[in-house]
Amino acid sequence: MPRLTRDALWSLETYAERRPAFRQEVMAHKRRRTVHLGPNVTLLFEDETTIRYQIQEMLRIERTFEAAGIQDELDVYNPLIPDGSNLKATMLIKYPDPAERAARLQALKDIERQVWLRVDGHPKVLAIADEDLVRENEIKTSSVHFLRFELSAPMIATLKDGAALGMGIDHPAYTVAVGEIAPETQVSLVADLR
Repeated sequence: MPRLTRDALWSLETYAERRPAFRQEVMAHKRRRTVHLGPNVTLLFEDETTIRYQIQEMLRIERTFEAAGIQDELDVYNPLIPDGSNLKATMLIKYPDPAERAARLQALKDIERQVWLRVDGHPKVLAIADEDLVRENEIKTSSVHFLRFELSAPMIATLKDGAALGMGIDHPAYTVAVGEIAPETQVSLVADLR
């Protein structure tokens, strides 16, 4: 599994100098790795670049420079890097109005397990959600989930041959399908696969 190490990270001082340019680079990179599923759900597909940025930002915010603290951040975020046979995404459920958001998160309970992707010519692959910790309770789901889509070798081969990649959600309170994601997004995601 690909892993970031302490040696791959910048010191707080170096990151402070490089942050403006790196942040601009990462924002452009994230745009190519983002899929909007309807008006309220966004999938941001993670990779080494997005996770490196997240770790560097957390270290910066928390002013962490001790080896143990840096390793704690690496341990938290490294599992979100795809490892060749899967795609991993942060799922964000967004409703600007707090009252509407609270009501919708109740109605959308279990949505994180109803997200799918489909390689043209193959069956849907349902997300494996929140492997690190439970993010819902008996009443509602969370507005943030971490998803893993495990792909078979034939699916990966078909994608690498140029087959379309679609995504969607089949939840009674939120159903949406994107038959084919943007070409630049697909190129970026296929690069995660071996």
